[in-house]
Amino acid sequence: MEARPGHVGSPKQVVVVGLPETAPPLAELLARLADGPVVRGVVLVGETDAAGSDPSAQGPLLGVEADLPLLHARYGFDAAVITLPGAMAGAIERVSRALRALGVRPIVHPPVQDALEARSADPAEMDLASLVGRSPRPIDPRFARRAVAGRRVAVTGAGGSIGSELCRIVAAYEPAELLLIERSEHALFEIDREIAGRFPGVDRQALLHDVVDERATRAVFERRRPEVVFHAAAHKHVPMLEDHPAHAVNNNVFGTASVVDAALAVGVDRFVLISTDKAVNPSSVMGATKRFAELYVRWAARRGPTRCSMVRFGNVLGSSGSVLTIWAKQIAAGRPVTVTDARMTRYFMTIPEAASLVVQTAGLDAAPGAADVFVLDMGQPVRIVDLAARFIRAHGLRPIGAGIDPPPGPSPIHRVIQTGARPGEKLHEELVHANESLRATSINGVNTWSGPAIPESEAARMMEELASVRRSLDADAVLGVIRRWTPTLAIETHQGVCPGSACGSSGEAA
Repeated sequence: MEARPGHVGSPKQVVVVGLPETAPPLAELLARLADGPVVRGVVLVGETDAAGSDPSAQGPLLGVEADLPLLHARYGFDAAVITLPGAMAGAIERVSRALRALGVRPIVHPPVQDALEARSADPAEMDLASLVGRSPRPIDPRFARRAVAGRRVAVTGAGGSIGSELCRIVAAYEPAELLLIERSEHALFEIDREIAGRFPGVDRQALLHDVVDERATRAVFERRRPEVVFHAAAHKHVPMLEDHPAHAVNNNVFGTASVVDAALAVGVDRFVLISTDKAVNPSSVMGATKRFAELYVRWAARRGPTRCSMVRFGNVLGSSGSVLTIWAKQIAAGRPVTVTDARMTRYFMTIPEAASLVVQTAGLDAAPGAADVFVLDMGQPVRIVDLAARFIRAHGLRPIGAGIDPPPGPSPIHRVIQTGARPGEKLHEELVHANESLRATSINGVNTWSGPAIPESEAARMMEELASVRRSLDADAVLGVIRRWTPTLAIETHQGVCPGSACGSSGEAA
């Protein structure tokens, strides 16, 4: 399997590194190029036993990933073409590092299947799992069907990133009725139109409504009588909420209280609050208000037959105003990609995976009177700077800066710069408190814990103090109340206006 040497500056001798199903076809194609390099053979990645492989199916099989140093010494190839699925980003990084250490140029080429699926560098279209470096867990239809099939299901924040995906999943499992509750007219119009087009047989009702209005929320629930409620409506932008703490209290705390109170009043069977890892030892206004929402739900659950739960997870890639959107705009404008701190890590999950696990939790057995906290298995935390580097490479560029060494190659260089952590941001997020012990559930990727609820007298006092500032224009007064109930919150005074697009991070560390 040989081909004539290529042009000056092109690799002269290469190996193809990949899976048994991706590497041999590409090696065959390269060997047929009139002016291509000499193709020495195939190197396999993963658990493949090279000795036991079928040579007729593999072509010239040289060895496996661990053999690269020996193979390079023997054949002297100057480049290696890596052809692995995008979801194996971790393996691509590992092989690339090993090759660069040998002085070999790594060239990443997507497998044919990835190309056929038209994976794009546009955040709205690209394979986000490849950025996280792991494959998403498939939905278990048994739990999803048990949760919503034949039932009246309400989704608050139905037009948001998570809320709209919840609507799509619920609609796919034949609910008796789907209630789309959203205060943004445009967002509600878009998700209602999408559900109507994709699921014409689903009985649905689009409700333009702000859940913070307690009386109107109670009236909606009394009229529509939902049996399952997914509460996704919330403010989420960390830096923005540092400057608007009253809005965070009003929407995240009292919006949640409004919905769960209405659910309890009309006898809803299941209530699920969408929470966040930022509610654990919160260092931000957003995290603190989501923590208060969790505490209120656990307290309120004791009042009625409704089975309440919360689902806690980290950042979702591709959500509205997410870090990927910011980076895409920076690259398009020719500006450096910004990260706050090269040491910063975050847990990441794709929107479909997070929403599917949320729906499945409503199919788990639960007893009335207690409110379980379900914690999604987010895998290993990802360094933000590594995520930025992968995103830049997906655009055909070579990242440099913030501790990143640019890979060799002819592609243009794109700079990464550090801007410093913003108010309310941690270097590392947590999914559980130190005193929270997790148990596995029957759903792959979902753990749970049941701990004591906040004492009734403390809960009442917390809500009374928060109510006194929920519409206050004095940010320092609001922060003072938040700080009294959040010992981990390190905010002393109002921080000033969040500049420009830095506010648009959805809690992700852009």
